[in-house]
Amino acid sequence: MQMKNKMLPLAAAIALALVAAGSAHAEEQIVKIGHVGPVTGPSAHLGKDMENGAKMAIEELNAKGITLGGKKIKFVLLAEDDASDPKQGTAAAQKLVDAKIDGVIGHLNSGTTIPASKIYYDAGIPQISPAATSPKYTQQGFNSVFRVVANDGQLGGTLGRYAATTLKAKNIAVIDDRTAYGQGVAQEFAKGAKSAGVNIVATQFTNDKATDFNAILTSIKAKNPDVIFFGGMDAVAGPMLRQMKALGIKAKFMGGDGMCTAELGKLAGDGLANDQVVCAEAGGVEESGKKGLEDFKAAFQKKFNAEVKLYAPYSYDSVMTMVEAMQKANSADPKKYLPELARIHHKGVTGMIAFDAKGDIKDGTLTLYTYKDGKRTLLTVTK
Repeated sequence: MQMKNKMLPLAAAIALALVAAGSAHAEEQIVKIGHVGPVTGPSAHLGKDMENGAKMAIEELNAKGITLGGKKIKFVLLAEDDASDPKQGTAAAQKLVDAKIDGVIGHLNSGTTIPASKIYYDAGIPQISPAATSPKYTQQGFNSVFRVVANDGQLGGTLGRYAATTLKAKNIAVIDDRTAYGQGVAQEFAKGAKSAGVNIVATQFTNDKATDFNAILTSIKAKNPDVIFFGGMDAVAGPMLRQMKALGIKAKFMGGDGMCTAELGKLAGDGLANDQVVCAEAGGVEESGKKGLEDFKAAFQKKFNAEVKLYAPYSYDSVMTMVEAMQKANSADPKKYLPELARIHHKGVTGMIAFDAKGDIKDGTLTLYTYKDGKRTLLTVTK
């Protein structure tokens, strides 16, 4: 009898602990952040890089034990694949909207980002793209769209002027892959080059899945250009460089962020000569931010056993920027945190993130690279 009496307080204590645990669990709020990028197809290595950057941010946020409105928050990443295809991209966007996400990071390609943005806007869901550079994305009048990288107007124009003033090019051939990104960056490059007095001697087109460029390169070779500019991704640029070498074309090869990756050296193989390529990343950090970015890359390498390809730090910063806006609003309700997102000043690993009235990043940096011994090598950081 005495033993039974002694056990009663223990049983009561266990019951109270279980009730308390259940109550604490009930107070936890799930915040769902969507992510969309190509994790299949020719740009899968870039899409997975971007997705892993978002995963890294989510895990760090959950480790901090963030609260909103008095409730502990558990962030969940809902990742979808758009395979760089606009139709699959809009399907992925609708799937995330139906899942009642609180915000979305993505997409990678402008061609998927732009049509998907209408779906998110109609649902009132804020969207931050870590990669899409087409000016059209932020020219739609949507108050829910943002990007953390410079746009094609900045990137293409800078490369066009660089070709004229630094490379001293007189005659340039332009190729694009007919995607929203490739066509847009090529057009902006041509504008920048023409404004600096360069002649565009040839304009050719391919597609984002092509592997044979002999016909267009042979036609270009006859024009004897100083520079060939390609608007497209690294999966196409690499084989194009191989075929340029086979045809004896010694022109400089320029392009935007889509081909300006660590993978280009592998994809081009012996087709990539030292200092032949000049490309620009639609982002990057100035001297004061180098340590933070290098620390991020080291942590990423340790976590995923892979080097940063290109977009991981931008997707990481996109998540962190969105969540800081939620913290300022003390809510994950899109209607409440969207105004905070529009006026945010977030110090990220890629630099200070603040947006203009359209949702473009303010004072976005550009980083120009070349390649030596197959490895991407810094040229300069500019604005």
